[in-house]
Amino acid sequence: MNTDAEPLFVQIASFVADLIVDGTLQPGEQAPSTNQLAQFHEINPATARKGLALLVDDHVLEKRRGLGMFVTDGARDRILAKRREDFAGDYIAPLIDEALHLGYTRSDLHDLIDRVAESRGMYQ
Repeated sequence: MNTDAEPLFVQIASFVADLIVDGTLQPGEQAPSTNQLAQFHEINPATARKGLALLVDDHVLEKRRGLGMFVTDGARDRILAKRREDFAGDYIAPLIDEALHLGYTRSDLHDLIDRVAESRGMYQ
């Protein structure tokens, strides 16, 4: 876990959400338990529980009494929709703010984005 970034419980929620987005966890499958997450990431179980609770609140996971947490139907689509909704504010606005601080023009920034996207295989 990255201790200088967002709170650990948010990182836990993102970690599990990433498992759903990349297909490692499918609808109906059991998510890692609080204790598994706590042990793996060397954090307090209460922190892991709080991260999983965020996903329950977002209807990505559901609690099954005595069994654990399970991925809901449509969880991947809900995660992707939320990430798309937050994308501009979380990534584009800070990028543009920093580009302004660095003196990039709009054209410079477009060229830079194109070069980076191409280097990542986006335009192949």
